[in-house]
Amino acid sequence: MPYALSDVLAVTERLWPIAGAEPWDAPGLVTGAPGQDIRSIHLVVDAVADSLDEAIEAGADLVIAHHPLLLRGVTTVAETTYKGAVLARLIRSNTALLAAHTNADVVAEGTSAVLADRLGLTGQTPIAASAAPGTGIGRVGVLAEPTTLGRLARAVADVLPATAGGVRVAGDYELPVRTVAVCGGAGDSLLGAPAVKAADVYVTADLRHHPASEAREAHRLGTGPALIDVSHWASEWLWLDTAAAQLREALPDAAVTVSEVRTDPWDFAVIR
Repeated sequence: MPYALSDVLAVTERLWPIAGAEPWDAPGLVTGAPGQDIRSIHLVVDAVADSLDEAIEAGADLVIAHHPLLLRGVTTVAETTYKGAVLARLIRSNTALLAAHTNADVVAEGTSAVLADRLGLTGQTPIAASAAPGTGIGRVGVLAEPTTLGRLARAVADVLPATAGGVRVAGDYELPVRTVAVCGGAGDSLLGAPAVKAADVYVTADLRHHPASEAREAHRLGTGPALIDVSHWASEWLWLDTAAAQLREALPDAAVTVSEVRTDPWDFAVIR
């Protein structure tokens, strides 16, 4: 028997409560009717043409995207625009779309916690805690055995899916590291957080020039971490498997799949 979309929404609200989202965020149902049948759910990081085509061609009734399609306001959904075109394709195929963004970041098994687990961090605590125990943005923890910055960067590269940008590092290759802060997705807003400044290294994505440059200089003075900068998409893609497992447990009669489409926006890099 299929589930009603409203039943699935009750599960996603329990797993990733909307109340946990940042005020600027736009999680929740983007398109779909509460009473429509859901037999198949497909998880993606980005609601873009390639990942949504993958879902529709696989016969998914619901796509759960980490990044909201309509995060910023639009004035048209004409099919000459990217957002209008994908919305029209979803509606014509009777495929619902749901976003679980910062509300899926802050939970105990959220994006940063999954990345921290994959890196083997123990004693994890949030970088910026929420009201509920064990929840909040980012994670900081300790490696079971100390390593060097270069070896940790290699381990990060091995854990994440490959992207054109690879893994970039600010700091000495042989720097001893043990305390590691991580934030899946764009994390330079947390560079000044006490838990990040106290860490040996900070692993995150989308580090912009000026914040990264200032953090690098602070690190050289001994007042902040070394930096490992990774792909935004790759840092959050790991969470999809955890989310899929949670949905399979809660909705055993639904088929739940994870996207294999790379939606990192960069196709290749030229390095010299």
